[in-house]
Formats: sequence, C-alpha cells, structure tokens
Amino acid sequence: MKFMKLGSKPDAFQSDGNFIRYVASELAPDVIVIVGEVKFYLHKFPLLSKSNRLQTLISNESDLSCDTIQLDDFPGGPKAFEICAKFCYGMTVTLNPYIVAGARCAAEYLEMTEDVERGNLVFKIEVFLNSSILRSWKDSIIVLQTTKSLLPWSEDLRLVARCVDSLASKISVDPANVSWSYTCNRRLLKSSSASASEIKTGPVPMDWWVEDICELEMDLYKRVITAVRSKGKTKEGVIGEALRAYTARWVPDSAHSSTEFSESHKNLIETIASLLPPSGVGCSCNFLLRLLKFAILVDAEDSMYEVLLESISTKIDEASVDELLIPARVPQAAIYDVELVKDLVRRFVSGGSEKGRGGSWMNLGKLMDGYLKEVARDPGLNLDGFIELIRCVPESAWPIHDGLYDAIDIYLQEHPGITKADKKKLCGQMDVRKLTTDASMHAAQNERLPLRTVVQVLYFEQSRAAAGVQLQQPLLTNSSSCCSDDSGGGCGGRAVPHHHHQQQQLVVWEKEPLPDTRKFETDWTGVSDKYPPVEAAAQLSKNASCKNRGAAAAAQLLPSRSRRIFDKIWAVRKGVGSGENRSSETSGSSQSPNSLLQGGETNQSSGSSSRNRRHSIS
Repeated sequence: MKFMKLGSKPDAFQSDGNFIRYVASELAPDVIVIVGEVKFYLHKFPLLSKSNRLQTLISNESDLSCDTIQLDDFPGGPKAFEICAKFCYGMTVTLNPYIVAGARCAAEYLEMTEDVERGNLVFKIEVFLNSSILRSWKDSIIVLQTTKSLLPWSEDLRLVARCVDSLASKISVDPANVSWSYTCNRRLLKSSSASASEIKTGPVPMDWWVEDICELEMDLYKRVITAVRSKGKTKEGVIGEALRAYTARWVPDSAHSSTEFSESHKNLIETIASLLPPSGVGCSCNFLLRLLKFAILVDAEDSMYEVLLESISTKIDEASVDELLIPARVPQAAIYDVELVKDLVRRFVSGGSEKGRGGSWMNLGKLMDGYLKEVARDPGLNLDGFIELIRCVPESAWPIHDGLYDAIDIYLQEHPGITKADKKKLCGQMDVRKLTTDASMHAAQNERLPLRTVVQVLYFEQSRAAAGVQLQQPLLTNSSSCCSDDSGGGCGGRAVPHHHHQQQQLVVWEKEPLPDTRKFETDWTGVSDKYPPVEAAAQLSKNASCKNRGAAAAAQLLPSRSRRIFDKIWAVRKGVGSGENRSSETSGSSQSPNSLLQGGETNQSSGSSSRNRRHSIS
C-alpha cells in the first residue's frame, strides 16, 4: 500500500464531543465551517490562502465577528474536509488509498487549485495518484471501491475511469510479465498440497486476477470486465472463469423457491448473464445451469433468460441429471420443468451439428436416460409431455434403449391409471430391437407392458438369437462410439456388436420399420395354451410359411439360446396364472433380468432372418 505525507507542522486539531472540532491555538477562531453534523472552529487566513471557494463564501457573509459557513453535499464528509483544513494549516497529513479519492474530491469542491497557490492540494494529490496509486494493482482496486460514495464527483474527475483502465491494462498483461502482488488463487490451494508461498513463486496463472476484483460492486465489476474485453487480449474462457468466481462470491449457494431475493439479486443475475462470453465459452454447464435456476427465481428479463438458454444448449451434454432437475414454475402441475429441458435438448440437436457427433450424442443419450427415469416418477407429468421429451432425443443418441425402457416402466408403475391405448402409444416410443438381452428378458415378463410390445420383444429376441448377435452397451468414446449415416448422424437403428482383442464377424441390422407382429401374437397365444414352451415354439415354426426362411431357421435354433428364454418366460407366465408373486428392480411384479440369467451360459448361433437383412463385415 502506497502512502504520501503532506505538511510538517504537528497536528493541532482537537475534538469537543463527537460534533465539534477546533484548532488548539492562542488565537480565537473567526470562522465556523459546518460539514454535515460536525462544526469546525477555524481561522480565516490559512483557509482563504488556499481555497478559492471559501474566499467567495466568506466575502458574502455580513457578520464580521465570526462567519458561519454551511457546506452542503460536501464530498467525503467531515473526514475529507479535515484533511483539506490540515493542509491549509500546514499540518502533517498522510494520504493512503482509502482516503485519497475523498480528499481529491474535497479539494476540487474547495477549489484548492494552482490558480490560488502553486503546489496546492489538487496538484499534489494528482501526482500521488498518477505516480503511485494507479501503478499499483491492489491500490487501484481500493480506490475504485471508495469512489461509489463520492458520486458524481468521482465520475466527473474521472477517478472511476482511470482506476478501471488501470485494472484492465494490468489484466491484459502477459501473465509471464506480472510482477505485482495479487491474491493467491484459492482454487489452486484446494487442489494442491503446496503452500501459498510455493504457488506464488510458480508460474502466474491466466486467471490470477479474478479473485481480487470479486470484491467490487456489480456496476464497477461490469465496467472492469467490459474494459478488459475491449482491449481484446484476454481469452473469453478466462473471463468466463472470472464470472463464475464472482457469482460464487455474491450469489447464494443454493436456489430454492422459499428463499427471499431482492431487486439487487435480480440485477446481479441479469448483469452476469449480459457479460457471458458468446455461447458460454469458458463457462461450465454447471455454472450456467446455476445461473438459470436463479434467473427463474428472480424473474429475470426475457432477454437475459434467452442468453442463458442459448449458452446452456451448446453444452447440455455436459450436464448431470441433478442439475437438470429444475423446479417447475406456476401454474405447471409437474414437479420438474420438463418443458425447459425439452427446449434445451432441441436447441442442442438443431444447433449442435459439429459437436453433436460421436461422444456428444452418446453423452446426451446417457443423460436423458437418467433424466427420464427421474421425471417418470413425477405424478404430475402428463403422458404427452413425457412422450415429447422422449421424441426430442435423436435416434443416434440412443443406440441402446435399455435406459428408455426403464424410464417407460417407471412411468407405467407410477401412473397406474393410464389407458391401454396410452400404454401402446408410450411403448411405441421404444425400439425393441435396441434392447439388450437382459432388458429383453425383463420386458418379456413385464405385465405392465402391452401384449403387442411383449410379442415384439419375443420376436426380435428370437431373431437375434438366430442371427447369433448379442446387442451390447456401446463404449462412450469421441468419434468411434457412434457411426454416422445419412439420416442424421450416429448409428440410428443399427445395432453393431463390439468385440475386443480378436477379429470377429460383425452383423449389422439395417434400419427398418417394426414389422406387424399381430399374426405372430395370435399364433403364439393359440399354441402356448396347448404345448410346453419348446414344443409350442417348434409347432409355431412348423405352421409358418416355408417362404419365411428366417423364421424356420430361427425355430431350428430354439434348443440352444431361445429354448432357455421361452422356458423362463413360460414358467413366469404360468406363475402369473397361478397367482404367484414376482418382483423386479423397477416394480414388485416383474423379475429382475440379473436373477433370471444367473448360472446360465450363453451360446451364440448363426442363421438368417427375413425381418432383418444380414450383412457380414470382415
């Protein structure tokens, strides 16, 4: 911290209570100056020799014995006036960053300029500001903080502008050339076992300045960030980190509808949103979603709300399920704001063609799996809203529908009053060809699903067994995790099994509409009541047309993998007819696929299917 000492005489100012100040002298005071609630009993000669304004005011007074002068709206108050009065008496006064702005404004008010006396107070303070204060990083911040109470004088004298420019210039300096003291980054201390002194001796980080300016009020902070951005030497990512740190400093840790927010909170959120880098560059999705939650609670302006939506939509795949569980606003009956998430996902899909390939698509699908499972438990979520949420996710983000199946099953469990037609509509959003074997086993025994869906599951599980392919969970990689096609990027409806450490033949199913399995459903219902499961399947295959070579080949393979599937399904279905209870991980009425598959060894067989054209890729 810089200091400047003025005058050489000892300080003779004394107090009589809280509101009277006088100079200890043999001469009686001949002028009373009132500043605020404080009266100063002083002498005319030293004051008039340096203050042009006091000369004018005293010359207009008619009382020659003891003039009384009232100084209204004096910048800096009694403390600033006392500094000026001591300078007039030649007494020792020490300037520092905390009082220099007030003293400068007071000297300007009293017109203590070079026109009155050479080397007057205005000149000396300007020298101190330019040679010391504005060259110091922390002193510039201190002075800038004190200018708020000195408006409009501090603006007219450009104290605010000069401090802002000083800070912006230092922020724009190459970190390698930073030689001044700054606050040690607490984030680095938390992630490192090194001490503060050890960190300070290391390389200066790009965001060395963000914590120091967090102490500024919002309007001053905005001016600094705007000035930094105008210089064009600081990366937007670093500015984004600065905004995150400022939000963490001034915004409450949690956002709840019961929390009381003032108009200042609204201005704070709107200002931060207006300062965000384009598309939220350098800002984490977690930070942006936190801002969005507060923007909703404080009822921010629509323009700021739109800025946040656009920024979040570019990186929604980086969010977590908990971060997306935003409370619904009145008058929505649902617990969570599903409409908001649908909007974000649609923006991501429509505007993320570059990012939305490979891992980003897969991450989005995984995120929506978890989100759908959570909102499916919401009793206030209507069916149309749930289906629209499912449909906004592109097919290429969902090469596997196990998570979607779980969400649908939870929705059916939590909404038992749903009609059969609505059940069919909901289950129609799921592609049974994208279910893994475990999920297929579970779905085939799930009494909440429509019969047609169960039959489709059985049909395609049988076809998959005939083809000798087991659908597996894809790996979440960048570009290799999802192949692209002309229909919008990603695997779409294709199921590509992944194998490692050895070369395997890959079987790819072409994307086709789901076939009509109503005849299969009728035939299966007829034979399942007359024969045991294996004989029923064989009889069904025997009755099938010889033109359907895929079905015949599948029937010949039943003694291996499909035999076990039908055996288990038959046993469970018979158990339901006898009133037996079943359990499931998602309900109390369906068996868990893990419990069904224990101890079983999977044998793969090869064949062909008439429903899915088979291609071999070496």
